[in-house]
Amino acid sequence: MTKSTGLNKIKTAVFISGKGSNLKNLIKFSKFKKYPFTVNLIFSNTNKAKGLKYSKKYKIEKKIIGYDKTIRTDKRILRILNQKEIKLICLAGFMKILSKNFIKKFKGKIINIHPSLLPKYKGLNTHIRAIRNKEKFAGCTVHYVTSKLDSGKIILQKKVEISKKDDHYSLAKKVLKKEHLIYPAAIKKILN
Repeated sequence: MTKSTGLNKIKTAVFISGKGSNLKNLIKFSKFKKYPFTVNLIFSNTNKAKGLKYSKKYKIEKKIIGYDKTIRTDKRILRILNQKEIKLICLAGFMKILSKNFIKKFKGKIINIHPSLLPKYKGLNTHIRAIRNKEKFAGCTVHYVTSKLDSGKIILQKKVEISKKDDHYSLAKKVLKKEHLIYPAAIKKILN
């Protein structure tokens, strides 16, 4: 991972598929001097991603490319990332699995936030599964992306208690608050 020297912040692309609350949060933190990154590109696999509105609001370039894991699509995205001198990719609710080829080309420079305490509950519906299994805690994990789903080296984790009253909606809200704390902290940790 390229280290930030303080003056020159690391150019980052955030990949989204939905509301973009983690994207908005990362943009906010990127404005602070002590956070060693800037958000230079918003990438989405769908033009329906509500988070794309932050492109206009914060004057950040956006790219929408239907992601299909083909070598041609990978090359197209990699070309854009190279042109923009992107050194870090942050997946933030990106609902596609990147190809092995893509991950290899950006090895060690792609991180993801996942709404569970990995290695538990990889994949989807994490909160429903945690409640169903009567877990006492849920949480979130920032980890490096490898070709094995939600299996890369863990950078940071934060837990929340699951109360008797929680359903998957209330639990998701609690976990999201922690995501907003640990994602920028994890980026700072790997870049400083």
